[in-house]
Order: sequence, then C-alpha cells, then structure tokens
Amino acid sequence: MSTDRVVLVTGGNRGIGRAIAERFVREGYRVAVTARSGEGPEGTLTVRADVTDGAAVDAAFTEVEQKLGPVEIVVANAGITKDTLLLRMSEDDFDSVVSTNLGGSFRVVKRASKGMLKARFGRVILISSVVGLYGSAGQINYAASKSALVGFARSLTRELGARGITANVVAPGFIETDMTAELPEDTQKQYKASIPAGRFASADEVAGVVTWLASDDAAYISGAVIPVDGGLGMGH
Repeated sequence: MSTDRVVLVTGGNRGIGRAIAERFVREGYRVAVTARSGEGPEGTLTVRADVTDGAAVDAAFTEVEQKLGPVEIVVANAGITKDTLLLRMSEDDFDSVVSTNLGGSFRVVKRASKGMLKARFGRVILISSVVGLYGSAGQINYAASKSALVGFARSLTRELGARGITANVVAPGFIETDMTAELPEDTQKQYKASIPAGRFASADEVAGVVTWLASDDAAYISGAVIPVDGGLGMGH
C-alpha cells in the first residue's frame, strides 16, 4: 500500500535510521531525514539538525513543512553511546547521552505533535534498544535513556490517544551495521550464541516493523514495545 504521508526520521544518514528512511521511500512516503552531517538516502530531503538543540529542531521542522508538508509520522532514531563502567562514567558521559537519546526524542516529538493534533492523525515511533530493558554493563547512560522511551510512549498514548495519534517503541537487538561488522569474529560468535535466532538482524528487518507501525494496519496499537531482537530479550 503506497501512501504520500510525510515522514521525518532523525539520524537518517546512516545505520538503522538510513534503512528506515529507504524503506519509507520505497513504500511511497514523502521522507525527510535530519542529520548532523552527511546526507540521507536518495529520494529524501536532508535537513540539518542537532536534536539536543530545540531551536535547530524547530527550524528543521519548518523547512520540512515548507518543502513537503506537515509531518505526520515521526521516527525518533538519533542516538549516541558513551560506554564506560559506572565508576568511570563522567557527568558529561551521562548527560550528553541522555540529552541526545531521551531529550532529543522529547524535542522532536513535542514539535511534531503540533501538526499531528491539527490533523488528528499521527504516528510517533521511538527507536529504543534491547539493552533498555535487558541491561548491559558499561551502558548505564544508554540503557537508562532507552528504557525511558517506554514511559514516554505510554504517557504520550494516554495524552493523545483519543486524537488519532499512536506512540510506540521499537527495540532492536544486534543489527548488522558498520559498528557490529568491526567486532572481532570471536565476539560476534559469542553474541550470536546468546541470540535464539543465531544471527544478527538486517537493518531492513527493523525498518519493516517501523513502516508497519506507521501504516493503517497498526492504527489500534499504541504504547507497545516491539522487540526486533531474534528472541534475545524475550519480552524483558
């Protein structure tokens, strides 16, 4: 089913965000991506924005609205890691990760909700991680920011659910990206052994779940956490 609804994917220049943007383009949506640097995939409008800066987010939305129309589907995907054990983690290691991963989602969704309320239609899709509910040593900042998205989506559902707006969380596990490709072979084997599916996901497998959540088929799903992790988290 093709649609010309307007989608904005944050951090859409690489990795999972890029795959999500590509999938929306293939399915006929009008797609914009935010990027701090680099360009989104072919067929997308790239706007510059750092999600930690409210004014930059506002300007990016204004540009998308002028060129494509009001944003009806927002995918909050931009995220960073600064992994280290708790006792070595600085205040900045913690604050910068939370400000990007959680604060960024807040800024982007708040700005998007204005148009969604007017249209009485909206899809908010927050990209979390299996680590958010499963936990991971050395990732207290990252896991905290990612699990917080669950409370965010559920509170948003209670606020805006009656206005035709849904808010859901997608929690990917290990995905084949540049980052996992760089892991030593032994480490990759070890990780795969802990995943019931026995393999990493392709970024497109995550993108397929995201585009489905944006579709009319998922209109009655809100406040859900959908793991795309090959059984690693088992509903944690």
